Amino acid sequence: MIIETRAYARAGLLGNPSDGFFGKTISISVRNFGASISLYESPELQIVPEPQDGSTFKSVFHLRDSVSMLGYNGGIPLIKAGIKKFGDYCEHNQIRLPNRNFTVRYRSSIPRQVGMSGSSAILVALFRALMQFYKVEIPLPLLPQLVMESETEELGIAAGLQDRVIQCYEGCVYMDFDQEMIKSAGHGRYERIDPASLPKLYVAYNTNLSKVSGKVHSDVRARFDRGEPEVIKVLGQIADKARQGFEALKEGRSDDLHGLMNENFDLRCQIYNVPESNKKLINAARSCGASAKFAGSGGTIIGLYQDDDMLNQLFIKLKQFNARVIRPFVV
Repeated sequence: MIIETRAYARAGLLGNPSDGFFGKTISISVRNFGASISLYESPELQIVPEPQDGSTFKSVFHLRDSVSMLGYNGGIPLIKAGIKKFGDYCEHNQIRLPNRNFTVRYRSSIPRQVGMSGSSAILVALFRALMQFYKVEIPLPLLPQLVMESETEELGIAAGLQDRVIQCYEGCVYMDFDQEMIKSAGHGRYERIDPASLPKLYVAYNTNLSKVSGKVHSDVRARFDRGEPEVIKVLGQIADKARQGFEALKEGRSDDLHGLMNENFDLRCQIYNVPESNKKLINAARSCGASAKFAGSGGTIIGLYQDDDMLNQLFIKLKQFNARVIRPFVV
């Protein structure tokens, strides 16, 4: 029997990047792109490499381009880290796993290095497959933490909970990463939002603008840890945009998200060094009348549009920046 599981790309609607600083966010799962895991019983535990995991290249330049886009290790370290963390969780909770081995392989259609959380999608799908294979139930609020720790503790990747929460819960979720609650319970407050309450959304991504999120966040993390007042103040204001957006969606005022999303990005620019190429993409979308902000750490933007005419303008305008525009499929 082959177990097939899947997890989807995500886009931060409001509040990011405060999620890494005990803030608040609203996120959506983007089902247009996904990562899948195939897992089946076998005599030995085997991880099947994908082409991008190989070590054979056509030339020096092929290797350079591959490393620039995929990093040095591909998806194999993610799979190893996830399996280890799953085993650690079971041992810690005195869950005895049956003496069964498996072969696992992954696939992903999520654009890489553009802030749609392709790495964590692979891990979420992996945990779902392992839980099904070994018949282990991990409480849903705790699962995002395990996925995040697979990256932060095992691989040293800078990561926040937001991506993992929305990929575990799916749909649209409001998240309050209250520091005391995370410390005591191991998770924040997560509340689902009916996707039917969302306004018309577009997502645009450009691989030429990709940034590795750990590098993007590093300077602000150091300033936050030092207690720099300006950074703490602005991150608090960004988090409050998510709270305001949550209230607006509950009360049927989805159009309010237009201004909140623009303000979210403008606040981000006060403490982050946002490259001009990213700003140009944002300003191009806003020139069409749409709102625009980062969906993650850069390379992908998200916003509201009013009608099909505006959406067509976005297609034409953002194509000049080598950006592909899609309407996110949220369930």
